[in-house]
Amino acid sequence: MATRDVSLFDPIDVGRYRLSNHLVMAAMTRNRSPNEIPGDLNALYYGQRATAGLIVAESTAISEQGLGWRESPGIYSSAQVAGWRRVTDAVHAGRGHTFLQLWHCGRCTHPDWRPGNTQPVAPSAIRSIGGMTVGGAWSQHAEPRALELDEIPGVVAQYRQATTNALAAGFDGVEVHAGNGYMIDQFLQDASNQRADRYGGSIENRCRILWEVLDAVVGVAGADRVGIHISPTNVHHGISDSDPEKLFAVVADGLNGYGLAYLNVVEGATDPTEKEIPFDWARLRRRYRGVYVANNNYDRARALEAVRTGRADMVSFGRLYIANPDLAERFRRDAPLNPLNGPYIIAEGSTGYTDYPSLGN
Repeated sequence: MATRDVSLFDPIDVGRYRLSNHLVMAAMTRNRSPNEIPGDLNALYYGQRATAGLIVAESTAISEQGLGWRESPGIYSSAQVAGWRRVTDAVHAGRGHTFLQLWHCGRCTHPDWRPGNTQPVAPSAIRSIGGMTVGGAWSQHAEPRALELDEIPGVVAQYRQATTNALAAGFDGVEVHAGNGYMIDQFLQDASNQRADRYGGSIENRCRILWEVLDAVVGVAGADRVGIHISPTNVHHGISDSDPEKLFAVVADGLNGYGLAYLNVVEGATDPTEKEIPFDWARLRRRYRGVYVANNNYDRARALEAVRTGRADMVSFGRLYIANPDLAERFRRDAPLNPLNGPYIIAEGSTGYTDYPSLGN
C-alpha cells in the first residue's frame, strides 16, 4: 500500500464524529460491575483513558439471556443505564468518545453464572470448549439448547432495545460484537452452526442474523453511530469455520452496503498458544470500503506503520490500554510503558484497574 501523509496522532473522521487520534481502546472484560451495574469505579477507569481516539466499552450484555457471567455489565435495566451514564459523563468530561459493545454470549456460559440458573441458548446444541473460574471454581461452559426459529426475532429485538438504552446512557454509538466465539459469531461459523433452516447451511443463511441485527441497530442509532467487531480466525471457545476467507469476504461485502462507522477486526488468534489459521488480512482490508480498525499484537511501531501505509485507518489496543491510561501520549513521546498487572485483569477492586500511573504521576 502507498505511504500516506497521515499520522497515528492526527484527528480522524469516524462516522459522525471527529476523533482526536487513530488509537482505539478495545473492549475488554474486567468483571468490576457488582450486580451487573457499572458504578463510580468504572467511571474513573474509563475517564482515565479518555484521550484515546475512541473507547469501546467492555462487552455488555444486551439482556439477561445474553449475560455470560456475573459482575460483567448489562444494558437492559434502568439501573444499568444510570450506571453507564456515569461512565459516559466521565469520558465526555475528558473530551473523549465512547461506543458500547453489545454482547450476547450465546453458548459461552454456564447456568451457575447466570440469573435464574437458565440454560444457555445458541444456534445449535453444540457445547463450547471454553470455561471460566467463578467463585474460585472452574467449570466448562454448559451445553446450550438450540434457539427455536420463532425465538430469533426476539434476540434481534434485544439488540434493538440495547441500542436504545446505550444511547439513553450517553454513549456516542454502539459496536455490535460479532466475534470471539459469541452469539453472532456462533451463527456465522459452521463449526457451531449446524441448523437446517434459513439461519444455517449456506454462508448467506448463516449471515442472516447479522444483517437482521444490523438492520435493527442501525434503525435506532443510524449507521454513522454503529461499528462492528469480527474475528475471522480467533478460535476463542472453539469457534471455527471450514472456509473463513470465503465467509468473511461475504461478510465484508455485506457490510459495505451499510456505511457503518467502522469495522474492527481481530487479526488472528488472541491466545498465543493457538495455531495461526492462514488468512489474507490485507485483502480483507482492501475489500472493506469503510474505516478499518486493526487489532491484535500491534505495538507502537506496527501501529505507526499501519496507519502511515493505509494498512489500517485505526489501531485498537487492549492490554496496553489496561496498563497505560495515557497510551496515546506515551506513544506520541515514545515513552516507556507500564507493565501489566496480569493477575488483576479480571478481578475486583481498584488494584490493576485504576491504579496505573500516567506520565508525570
